[in-house]
Amino acid sequence: MWVATVLPKPAPPVLSVLTSSRNPKQNSFHFRFSYRPLNFKVSATKQQQQLPEPKADKKNPSSSDIGWLPAFPHVLIASMSNFVFGYHIGVMNGPIVSVAKELGFEGNSILEGLVVSIFIVGAFLGSVASGSVVDKLGCRRTFQLDTIPLILGALISAQAHSLDEILWGRFLVGLGIGVNTVLVPIYISEVAPTKYRGSLGTLCQIGTCLGIIASLFLDIPSETDPHWWRTILYIASAPGFFLALGMQFAVESPRWLYKVGRLDDAKTVIRNLWGSSEVETAIQDFQSVIENNGVNVGSGWLELLEEPHSRAAFIGGALFLLQQFAGINGVLYFSSLTFRDVGITSGSLASLFVGLANFAGALSALYLMDKEGRQKLLIGSYLGMAVSMFLIACAISFPVDEELSHNLSILGTLMYIFTFSIGAGPVTGLIIPELSSAKMRGKIMGFSFSVHWACNFLVGLLFLHLVEIFGVAPVYTCFGSVSLLAAIYAKYFLVETRGRSLEEIEMSLNFSRLVVAEIMRRCVQGADCQYQQHRSSERVGNEVPRDRSWSHNRAILELAITINSLMSVSGEGN
Repeated sequence: MWVATVLPKPAPPVLSVLTSSRNPKQNSFHFRFSYRPLNFKVSATKQQQQLPEPKADKKNPSSSDIGWLPAFPHVLIASMSNFVFGYHIGVMNGPIVSVAKELGFEGNSILEGLVVSIFIVGAFLGSVASGSVVDKLGCRRTFQLDTIPLILGALISAQAHSLDEILWGRFLVGLGIGVNTVLVPIYISEVAPTKYRGSLGTLCQIGTCLGIIASLFLDIPSETDPHWWRTILYIASAPGFFLALGMQFAVESPRWLYKVGRLDDAKTVIRNLWGSSEVETAIQDFQSVIENNGVNVGSGWLELLEEPHSRAAFIGGALFLLQQFAGINGVLYFSSLTFRDVGITSGSLASLFVGLANFAGALSALYLMDKEGRQKLLIGSYLGMAVSMFLIACAISFPVDEELSHNLSILGTLMYIFTFSIGAGPVTGLIIPELSSAKMRGKIMGFSFSVHWACNFLVGLLFLHLVEIFGVAPVYTCFGSVSLLAAIYAKYFLVETRGRSLEEIEMSLNFSRLVVAEIMRRCVQGADCQYQQHRSSERVGNEVPRDRSWSHNRAILELAITINSLMSVSGEGN
């Protein structure tokens, strides 16, 4: 359950609602309350969680139609990292048998699985390390540094003549991918104009889809050429060179530039990407956030345990946990068997159909992200995934007609992939940096993606074992149930971030926490002052003043502590 503070109408800063004065005629300290009531309500209704709606631009509606264009080349270069990610997801699916045969571990399913899964181990470690690196070096330099393990890993894998070499190559690639999956959403969210942040953020998913499709096309010759896997792994090194070169011409995040004191450079980036009219407003917003929370350079991991960072980290971890246990990797793995049942025996061709469905969904998300908002897409996506899973489970459990059952399974699989790529895929990576504070954005993203990779590994490890024990239909029913749970979670525990700058989101989410903190600070200050006066009166033998101010202050303090406890439980403040 969430708790929200509801103001009757736009009010002046809450720090001015409490005033204190000392009466020279009395020895005790008094609070004088002159304010409009603040209504603290405990409710699970979603209306109280929403951020203010963005204001429409009535001056010139068409003037910002191409406002995305200045930032687009920079976002496109960053999205090349996701192309590499998608390419490496699909590149080992087809030729793993040829690799095992040539390197001498053919028929050993454990070693074959290790070659694939060592990639995830590297990605997990890369995600954990990425937060600290991007805080210190910024996005551009981290991108360029990260191309080293990507290029080396691809070349070592391509030239491998032993199991150890292929494992080291795959581990290095995973290390680079782990950093990139954290870095790209942060970079896009901080560089893109507010109005187009969602649509430009969808390029992450589109890049991944294109990488998967490219690898599947290139995998086709591997069915006839047993040495083709070396060629496609050599090709995998090329995007790393393009990314390193492209980042030399891309801009740095203006928010990071401001935090490290490069004010003129930050203004130049804002002027070039967002327009001259946004410079002063953006700088003032950056300054307000930093004054409240401090800069993020040198922040520690233990700060994730503090509010409001712990709330954002919990949301990020929960979203990725639900995403992975909704079964995306299991469905992708099992899709080739599903297509084989209807006569499509080529695994690469079956995966190509899946990749095209994924790409179509990502294009739809590109159009809908900033029109419908993140929350609606996420809820609709998980509901569509749940329906798809239940459809496949029913088709398998109640096969009225074999051909109809196979066709429904195909329909359910493609619909699942399509609906996933509309919301659960792109929105999850985008909304976490939006809800994160500027101080801890890198580390919150690193933690969230480490949860992603850990859950990815668990699903891959357990999926086939669970299918052997319970069958496909019960496992898919569980996936559908998790999807429903994820839709409920998105409905009641997320706020809409569409059309709000990162600074507006951060200040809005921290507002109620600051209210309670100020109430408690003033109450404690007043109580301590009054206590000292009472002690002073006792020492000189004077009669202790008999008034109600002590009990009044104590009651207010207890109220503030109660409100703070409720808001901490709900994740709304500290």
